[in-house]
Amino acid sequence: MDDSTGSHLSVVVDLSPTQWHLSGHSSNAYPLALNSFLSQLLVFLNAHLASKHENTLAVFGAFPGKSVMLYSSIDQESDTTMQMDSNSYLAFKVVDSVIVRKIRDELDALMDNEEEAPCGLVGALTKALCYVNRVALASTISSDNTSQPLEATSPTDPRILILSVSPDLTTSYIPIMNAIFSAQKLKVAVDACQIYGTDSVFLQQAAHLTGGSYISLERRDALLQYLIMSFLSPPSIRKVLSVPTQDRVDFRAACFCHKNIIDIGFVCSVCLSTSAGVFDLPNEISNQNPTTTECIKAPPVTNQRLGPAYALFQSAAYSKPYRFCSSFCIHPQWGYYVISITP
Repeated sequence: MDDSTGSHLSVVVDLSPTQWHLSGHSSNAYPLALNSFLSQLLVFLNAHLASKHENTLAVFGAFPGKSVMLYSSIDQESDTTMQMDSNSYLAFKVVDSVIVRKIRDELDALMDNEEEAPCGLVGALTKALCYVNRVALASTISSDNTSQPLEATSPTDPRILILSVSPDLTTSYIPIMNAIFSAQKLKVAVDACQIYGTDSVFLQQAAHLTGGSYISLERRDALLQYLIMSFLSPPSIRKVLSVPTQDRVDFRAACFCHKNIIDIGFVCSVCLSTSAGVFDLPNEISNQNPTTTECIKAPPVTNQRLGPAYALFQSAAYSKPYRFCSSFCIHPQWGYYVISITP
């Protein structure tokens, strides 16, 4: 990375009240409450800004049913007034106060809702990608209009850090995969830290496909050390550092018919939609809608497991034509792929 340019970091914070209540329960081996988490997160954010003067920061909150931008070092609020304190750095104080105030306001607004909606993690990730793209375009246009390269307004090595406490939402499989592919095209590394709960299949894939790091915390009380040692350095510096990497990645996908994460599924060779089983066309599916009935299990297929196993069978071998997707894009004489992702 050039000495005259900084690094941009967008942080997506999962702020599901239910999951944070479970994380801070005293029955856990290493409980971590929301207030303790925010204290350690703010230290990490200040460390990123202090690493280099040109570094930029954006923070997005994933609340139940919506996502909100909590802070941006580029688009700072003009009406932010802080009392001078000789014992604190003003820039750090602005970051801390703005983020805490907005989180408090959003959580207070959620108290009126009787039922908690799913966490808007994918929406926050999408907003983070749009923000990175906007910053990159703005710096490109500005550099084209000036004869000399910019310094503080053109950060390089953009990356996104996702801090999650919620389990995978299988209905968001397609949106999160679209976000992953967008991050690949933008060359944005996506780091993920699963603070509470089981490993996230989708976040593992996001980190692996974009060149980021994925960590599932073993000790939540040491969150700050995980953040500093694993996620503080930009991707360009990680090449010379020993950053924790994934030993194995869960590449399972969610089926389009039931929205469940499956080990073995059927992939349409045209639209690449994944199904848990074979659909009989069109007699056994009401209104030609695969989501209105259970999947029909296909006849047994020989599965030669050589790592990820791929077996091919032809629908012509059966008496009835079969389809996998709602758009009827499979011709009865074409083949269907049966993919086993469990190693």
